[in-house]
Amino acid sequence: QVQLVESGGGLVQPGGSLRLSCATSGINFSIYAMSWYRQAPGKQRESVATITSSSNTAYADSVKGRFTISRDNAKNTVYLQMNSLKPEDTAVYYCKALYARAYWGQGTQVTVSS
Repeated sequence: QVQLVESGGGLVQPGGSLRLSCATSGINFSIYAMSWYRQAPGKQRESVATITSSSNTAYADSVKGRFTISRDNAKNTVYLQMNSLKPEDTAVYYCKALYARAYWGQGTQVTVSS
């Protein structure tokens, strides 16, 4: 059974930082491309960051220079370090694993507010 479990979300003030984690099980993690997506209320889900099996990374323009995606194949976990958070980063953040098919986590809420 495949599971992706996100954690690390919460309430943070503008300019603050959070680190999201997505722990996986039931997949051969090292061969999967891993991504973080987010969905704000009333908006479509959008890609935030991706890391390939060879650790190449890509970011949405809106988060470049502020967010960093990384992976630990020994722990079957992908991370999203989020710095300089803005109110517009408020959303539910989801991780996705992609190889032959996609698997999604249940999401974790990130709220940036003073």
